[in-house]
Amino acid sequence: MDARTVIAALRRGEAPGVEAMRWFAAGLADGTVSDAQAGAFAMGVCLRGLGEEERVALTLAMRDSGHVMRWDLDGPVLDKHSTGGVGDCVSLVLAPALAACGAYVPMISGRGLGHTGGTLDKLDAIPGYVVEPDAARFDRVIREAGCAIVSASAEIAPADRRLYAVRDVTATVESLDLICASILSKKLAAGLDGLVLDVKLGSGAFMKTASEARAVAEALVSTARAAGCPTTAFVTDMNQPVAPAMGNALEVQSAMEVLTGLAEGPLLELAVALGGAALEGAGVSGAEAKLREAIASGAAAERMGRMVSGLGGPSDFVESWSRYLPEATVIREVPAPAAGQVAAIDGEALGLAVVRLGGGRTVQTDMIDPAVGLSEVVRLGERVERGQVLARVHAAREDQADAAAQVVQQAITLGRAPEVGPLVRERIG
Repeated sequence: MDARTVIAALRRGEAPGVEAMRWFAAGLADGTVSDAQAGAFAMGVCLRGLGEEERVALTLAMRDSGHVMRWDLDGPVLDKHSTGGVGDCVSLVLAPALAACGAYVPMISGRGLGHTGGTLDKLDAIPGYVVEPDAARFDRVIREAGCAIVSASAEIAPADRRLYAVRDVTATVESLDLICASILSKKLAAGLDGLVLDVKLGSGAFMKTASEARAVAEALVSTARAAGCPTTAFVTDMNQPVAPAMGNALEVQSAMEVLTGLAEGPLLELAVALGGAALEGAGVSGAEAKLREAIASGAAAERMGRMVSGLGGPSDFVESWSRYLPEATVIREVPAPAAGQVAAIDGEALGLAVVRLGGGRTVQTDMIDPAVGLSEVVRLGERVERGQVLARVHAAREDQADAAAQVVQQAITLGRAPEVGPLVRERIG
């Protein structure tokens, strides 16, 4: 077997077969497959697609191309993945809440992509927090805190690391088969007993239609289950930010406000819904009530504190988080140009505004300013008067604040109250 045979079969619209997927993944990891061949393979899959059997085989082969974790713990090993949205800091609430309920959460997370924020970028706002710990430290924090949110090491799914870099420059990122294999190969390498997926739908998500979101959710669930991991997916609303803030330190602040009982709202409700499904899949009864109690009692916040200190952050972060998080030098209120109800929010436009403020990357080498972003963003259906604050811009310079304020006013439409759908649109599996 060689790369040309596999690529030629894809070009003809034939099924290359399970063994071909295994061979190709191994070739990606050991260098047998060239970048040109990897690009041709990605384009072939993007145009012709794979059958479910081959998608599962590719996913497992990419998982097995590197280190696969094995755990001997006294509770279920669970995780969550989001397809990406704005103001989405659910992981920062969910991981410690699951840990407080007896689960272990080795959460492999990523950086921001496009207009969406990245969990690792958020955690970088915490002084000293190490997102790339060595294996011994990662294992220790999982056992002592019950959760650790980190980046994938070079040993985790190296075939995916190679293929993803090629997909990014060959316009093949959107392939459903390759999306599934990429996401799940890294998640399954964490040695999970269960996985819950948050597939975002709406103006602040990559998937703008219900059919797109459902297709992604169904493919992910079927692939993960065929690979042996019990999995549930939720299609959730992203027509407005989950948290009332966007930006790295500002979203950490939103998560800490929920964990310390200072705030409720969609961020709390989504964490409970996703965590409840994960725990129920592991055989825990009354899961949502237990999660709410873990957060209300402070047990989840205590787990967050253990994780932060275990990974190099301040030992008193939970007690003094507001002192440690960086603040922007310019904070600007954005007034409503007229009275009305919030009829629509262009989440993608707001996300790109945060990127332009320095809260995200336009090229891989960009440095992120953790302090910038938006806070106190109004909610859909909310009544505002002329001059009332639509959001607050946090910027490093006055000119950046001016530009972001203009985007906010254009991105938030005032008029008649919209029909606001439920936070959870659909549950699959």
